Amino acid sequence: MAENQITALWRLDVALREKTFWKMLYESAARADEVLCLNVEDLYPQDKRGKITAKGGATEWIHWQSGTAQLLPRLIARRTRGPLFLTDRRAPAGTATLDVCEETGRARLSYRRAEEIFEENTRLLANPLASPEDIEDLDGWTLHRLRHSALTHDAEGGTSTPMLLARSRHASVRSLERYARPGVDAVARDNRVDCETREVS
Repeated sequence: MAENQITALWRLDVALREKTFWKMLYESAARADEVLCLNVEDLYPQDKRGKITAKGGATEWIHWQSGTAQLLPRLIARRTRGPLFLTDRRAPAGTATLDVCEETGRARLSYRRAEEIFEENTRLLANPLASPEDIEDLDGWTLHRLRHSALTHDAEGGTSTPMLLARSRHASVRSLERYARPGVDAVARDNRVDCETREVS
């Protein structure tokens, strides 16, 4: 996803939950399932970070920026515990206690539903030449692609490899390479800068 597509994503008219979730995913470059597992008590808003359980059960941290920080208080409201991202309806009988908000009775938002919402809302962004009448036949973006885009834009912006590894929490540079690949626009910008440098020298 190009940076102008990310900008267009923020302009979509969607619910506060989606705005906050997508912002947190992009700003933290975290995995969607990790973010969905966040509880209100896992957050440290003053430090713009949250405690997650990563692959293998290890406790790790994700960090976000001002965009997420501005949205979180409205999303949390007066809640002090329980799942951060909730469904719109009350939890059905049999839902695990850890996945239910005691204050609202609503359940934790599932990865499947979060993915459906993101895909549905990004169909026209992913297919800019398509007509709105064809939206049912189009495919939107995936949440995983949002993580890829965040890491790619970090790399294009000059973020060092050690910092990219820390943000993505990958164990090796090889696994990171699949995510942080400069796009066409970034390569073109770099080429222009290089040409201008040669001309000056």
